[in-house]
Amino acid sequence: MELSLVMPVFNEIHTVEEILRRIYAVGIADEIILVDDGSVDGTSELLQRLVDEQPLLQLIRHETNQGKGAAVRHGISAATKDLVLIQDADLEYDPRDIPSLLQPIQEGNADVVYGSRFLGAPRRTTMFWHMVANKLLTLMTNLLYNSILSDMETGYKLFKRELIQEIPLHSKRFDFEPEITAKLLKRKLRIFEVPISFNPREYHEGKKIKLKDAFQAVWTLIKYRFVD
Repeated sequence: MELSLVMPVFNEIHTVEEILRRIYAVGIADEIILVDDGSVDGTSELLQRLVDEQPLLQLIRHETNQGKGAAVRHGISAATKDLVLIQDADLEYDPRDIPSLLQPIQEGNADVVYGSRFLGAPRRTTMFWHMVANKLLTLMTNLLYNSILSDMETGYKLFKRELIQEIPLHSKRFDFEPEITAKLLKRKLRIFEVPISFNPREYHEGKKIKLKDAFQAVWTLIKYRFVD
């Protein structure tokens, strides 16, 4: 199976070259779709240079910032390979975990694979309230959708392309994670979790998600329990 890697990018001039270097080192992506979400720090120019140098890369550009969800949706719609993996550009998720993510689908045991930050793999200590929010949102997901996920909010999600491209997605910002999870669970797709390492950023390092996004996630989970 061939892999499309979708990478939303917003103001990541200090990390995007390094994450691409790590992806190349794994040597498993067959196309890498970079979605520049209106960067204003020089990232746009850097991405254009990288795309000009590497045929594996494709670039989608948003003239203004639309949000991570919009960037991911546009990247997914452009994917052409058998599988689609979301890869953040901020070095929190390690591409060396990609083979573990692929294995359940390759073995026929899953339609979707989530990389869980809470299944025992090495991880840097994170901000307490972010961890609490993640745990509570995952618990709420399990209660609403009768599931047993350990990490709904993970940014490492792998899908069969023909399945993910058929699901109507609307979220523009960080509410993408609860929306896609809700819709996958409602469709009874087989979701498999594997442990991944995690190196979380703090706000002074460029972390973008805020507490208000947790409240939006709650509303998103409730809304999509009843609508599609």
